Amino acid sequence: MQLASFLAKRIAFNNQHSFSRFIIRLATAATALSVAAMIITLAFVNGFQYAVSNKIFNFWGHLRVQEYEPDKSYIAEETPWPPNDTALQILHAFPQIKQVQAFATKSAVVENNKEIEGILFKGVESNYNFNNLKSFLKQGRFPEFNDSAYSKDILLSEFIANELQIKLNDSVNVYFINQQEGRASVRRLHVCGIFKTGMDEYDKTFAIGDIRLLRRVFNWQHNEIGGYEIFLKDYTKMDTINSQLYNMLPQAWISRTIKQIYPNIFDWLQIQGVNRTVIFVVMSIVAIINLLTCLLILILERTRMIGILKAVGSRDWTIQKIFLYHSGIIAGVGIIIGLIFGLGICILQQHTGFIKMNESAYYVSEAPVYIIWWEVVVVCVGTLLVCLLSLLLPTLFIKTIRPVKAIQFR
Repeated sequence: MQLASFLAKRIAFNNQHSFSRFIIRLATAATALSVAAMIITLAFVNGFQYAVSNKIFNFWGHLRVQEYEPDKSYIAEETPWPPNDTALQILHAFPQIKQVQAFATKSAVVENNKEIEGILFKGVESNYNFNNLKSFLKQGRFPEFNDSAYSKDILLSEFIANELQIKLNDSVNVYFINQQEGRASVRRLHVCGIFKTGMDEYDKTFAIGDIRLLRRVFNWQHNEIGGYEIFLKDYTKMDTINSQLYNMLPQAWISRTIKQIYPNIFDWLQIQGVNRTVIFVVMSIVAIINLLTCLLILILERTRMIGILKAVGSRDWTIQKIFLYHSGIIAGVGIIIGLIFGLGICILQQHTGFIKMNESAYYVSEAPVYIIWWEVVVVCVGTLLVCLLSLLLPTLFIKTIRPVKAIQFR
């Protein structure tokens, strides 16, 4: 066994009571706290970004393809257009695209017991995949499309249902305003289900029903739609695929990512990444400062030992390695404790959800956790490497120690 590692273990695992013992425990605790804080921050920020963005993706897909309409808000009624065969062929030819679903939205008013509430009625076709919305369904079922004319089912949000005191299986009047003809059409619809996304942008605005109802009310052609919502196999490629589609689609058609349609939400999510970086920097500084302090105290406390080792011919680098090994043991123990504690908190939150949040402000009722294991490994290994590299500097103090004076040191 090498002399440096042998002496480092003897120093690290001796039971002698000294001031350095307290400092070692303090440095170990600080390292553990820093590692645990970084792991918890990663898991919570990842979980938060994943949970909120997934809510948006499940409701609207990853991309939206529709006819280009200048000077028009992204979140508004679409002008009805017949499906474009060329655009559909391009969409279905993309191997990264998992699903293409037609939709259309129109403004409407829901009335119940003389109370009214404005909505955007999202019409979908019979092949619409409601599995994406399963996590939002609080009561009832999704609309069924058995009727040959159009389905009389409507899916309302919990917010609108509470505002208008509507219960599951109630019948409500829905008024559609035809601005071109200057008249309103009313339809009596059955509330088949109630959903809640936890996002005010959706819960206060949207209801879901049959697109054939919109075609009937507004005298559209039998196949006219507002656009397509696109679901991808890998949402991280959203920007790349959007750029490709933008250049490939027919001139009158355009593609937008959902991030372009709801930029405020995604910008807010991006800020969470900045907070994560700040916490990483602060925790790293805390761990490094505590380990530096600990190492300097260890060197000062072992000055006589350093002098004796130099007197018997030990090289400076050999003595430096003793303290680097010792500090490595302290950092390693702290990292292991921090790893266990950090993962423990994350797993406990996953199974119990004991950390609650204000859903109206943060879009989630419980703090979401998403553990990416390679990131956890990077945190642990990176912390150890950064600490060891930063500890090289104080060990240079060993070179200035003279054997004669060091042996006399008390």
